[in-house]
Amino acid sequence: MQSAIWILLVLGALGVASYWRLKLNVATLLVAAVMAAGTVAGEIGYLGWLLFLVIALPINLSAVRKQYLTAPLFKLYKKIMPEMSRTEQEAIDAGTVWWDGEIFSGNPNWEKLHSIPQARLTPEEQAFLDGPVEEACRMADEWDINHKRADLSPELWQFLKDNKFFAMIIKKEYGGLDFSAYAQSRVLQKLSGSGIVLASTVGVPNSLGPGELLQHYGTQEQKDHYLPRLAKGEEVPCFALTSPEAGSDAGAIPDVGIVCKGTWEGKEVLGMKLTFNKRYITLAPVATVVGLAFKLQDPEGLLGKEKELGITCALIPSTVEGLDIGRRHFPLNIPFMNGPIRGENIFVPLDFIIGGPKMAGQGWRMLMECLSVGRCITLPSNSAGGTKSVALATGAYARIRRQFKLPVGKMEGIEEMLGRIGGSAYLMDAVTSMTTKALDMGEKPSVISAICKYHLTEKMRQVVNDSMDVHGGKGIILGPNNYIGRGYQGAPIAITVEGANILTRNMMIFGQGAMRCHPYVLKELYAAKNSDAQKGLDEFDSALFGHIGFTISNLFRSLWFSLTGARFAGAPFKDETKHYYQVMERLSSNLAFLTDVSMGLLGGELKRRERLSARLGDILSYLYLATAVLKRYDDEGRQKADLPLVHWAMQDSLYSAQVAIDELLDNFPSKALGWVLRAIVMPFGKSFGRPGDKLDHQIANILQTPCDSRDRLGKGQYLSREENNPLGMLEQALDDILAAEPLYDKVCKAAKERLPFMQLDRVAAKGLELGVLSEQEAELMRRAEQGRLRTINVDDFDSAELMADKSLLEKPKKSSKADKAA
Repeated sequence: MQSAIWILLVLGALGVASYWRLKLNVATLLVAAVMAAGTVAGEIGYLGWLLFLVIALPINLSAVRKQYLTAPLFKLYKKIMPEMSRTEQEAIDAGTVWWDGEIFSGNPNWEKLHSIPQARLTPEEQAFLDGPVEEACRMADEWDINHKRADLSPELWQFLKDNKFFAMIIKKEYGGLDFSAYAQSRVLQKLSGSGIVLASTVGVPNSLGPGELLQHYGTQEQKDHYLPRLAKGEEVPCFALTSPEAGSDAGAIPDVGIVCKGTWEGKEVLGMKLTFNKRYITLAPVATVVGLAFKLQDPEGLLGKEKELGITCALIPSTVEGLDIGRRHFPLNIPFMNGPIRGENIFVPLDFIIGGPKMAGQGWRMLMECLSVGRCITLPSNSAGGTKSVALATGAYARIRRQFKLPVGKMEGIEEMLGRIGGSAYLMDAVTSMTTKALDMGEKPSVISAICKYHLTEKMRQVVNDSMDVHGGKGIILGPNNYIGRGYQGAPIAITVEGANILTRNMMIFGQGAMRCHPYVLKELYAAKNSDAQKGLDEFDSALFGHIGFTISNLFRSLWFSLTGARFAGAPFKDETKHYYQVMERLSSNLAFLTDVSMGLLGGELKRRERLSARLGDILSYLYLATAVLKRYDDEGRQKADLPLVHWAMQDSLYSAQVAIDELLDNFPSKALGWVLRAIVMPFGKSFGRPGDKLDHQIANILQTPCDSRDRLGKGQYLSREENNPLGMLEQALDDILAAEPLYDKVCKAAKERLPFMQLDRVAAKGLELGVLSEQEAELMRRAEQGRLRTINVDDFDSAELMADKSLLEKPKKSSKADKAA
């Protein structure tokens, strides 16, 4: 019995050393000290010390360790290491590691998180939002854009160009606005409340495209020519990457450029013949300059010995002879400018390559580095902005619309949806703020960009579905008064573009995350590729034993946190959020530990076990989303009134991470090992539940009642109370209905009957008749009735108005047989 206790004490000493991640020599001394105490107590003898020395000496003596342990493992590792394509290598090398690295560490540094400055707008950026952006929203008549024109109005196009909406990323020296990433996000969020077409039209030129690529990689001559023209709106850019044969697998594009000599402007020059077939290209129908991605080949060796130079990016003016451009796609009845671009054997000079001939073959790296920034802004911001507007609109509608003699928002089924909508809106805005601040600090977080793109577009889809359910018939009848239907139609577009969500979740988030964010995996890969054998061995030795120690640490940390519920983990605050920080440290350790076990068991096969890697990616993703929520709560002054939103977002994220762990272990390749892992990370089963009914009820009240929390939730959206702004008029109707309800009660009391809450103008007349209302109060009730009817009514049309082909109305009626007989 005593011997067993001392064995447990030795293991405990190892656990303590691992938990605190002590250096190897310090950990060895700690274990030796416990063993010495056991020897004094007469419980640990020579056999114990022999076992200790057999393990401790080789791993502590560097020369011995490298010769007898590391070298054989290094040789084996190089044999089994999966081959990595050039495009995979460039994707992994692109961008930077930021807070995602902290999540993968198993021990996130919360002080580092809260030392990140809060994202803020400059006075110039705020003035742009209050001025030109507000006016652009005012000019955007969504029914006119979507149904009548299938385009923005000419006046709105010109306004966007004149006010440099397409130049937010272009530096001031070239005439651009040079806004921060956070400001770009706020602009897109506000525009998205006025419609998908407007937000997409502005977002794309400021994301991955010629402007971004030119600033980072263009020659000075290219910058001087194009950037001022792009800033003024004299050039409209698009970027052509996707082809029929290469969608999400963009690296497989079949489009080619052949290096050759040809005639350009009357002179023989070295150039390329381009053959390509692109589709789904936003702004292509109106573009004047096309960014084109293709694979450059040099069969005659005109540029050097290399025949296959790789993916290359070039700028092609739309006026180039042979360029087939101008036709349109029709994406789900959302008519933003999008269409195909084709060309066959189009000759252009090599100088058209972005960055000049020296950048031939560097296109994939360029795209990956820029995409790691662009995917953090456009789609996440459009999704977050749309969700914020939908949250306020759905709450207002649910409070105004009545069934069964009460507002539908008081029904528990509706409260469930309002809770999900409000909690998601809070989380999504938190994620965009934190992530764009990282960009403004110089980060290019490629893994986080994939997390943002996938999860925010998916949450937007859920929010729009919920909102449609709440609105019922109001949501499905399109017309000038429908502010939700087009968002519902267009939701799958965001899911599909810039890397389909299925691919993003199953292959990208964890596929890149495990390589980029893990503290040792990439170091091991690079050590194996080192051409200097001795240096490679030294690097591998350091990475390998660091990795082993890291895995052991996270094993003990996971077990300790599981047994104690992480109640002894550190937290930067002692308030209602304390346990969230503690639980996230536990899940961070779980993620790191489960990742190492999965990679150790499956090796390169893990890349092909997409559903396993997707679940590991889900853990990483939900921890990032939860982090952003805690950061927002602190940045905004820890507003107690916002706690229902914080609790919902945190509980939903932690529950979702737990589900990912549970499903990972249920489907683990080795069932026996899966049960062992479950005993370590989830010994008592599931620890977290979904957000409860009480939280949904509290959030539903926030969305249906004007208050500071509701204002913070919808901050920055287009809510001006003007006749042409359905959301603004809905906000006004909410205020009027809430103000009219006490007056209605007063009239009912005086009339000694419970009148229906409709035809409030008649109720107002009765109140005047009974002498219980003033004329001002009666006018408020009449206005409330107008707003109520505007809110619940839907549009209707003459049949001819809905016909796309009006010529069908003019065709003569065919004579019947009876007519001919007569």
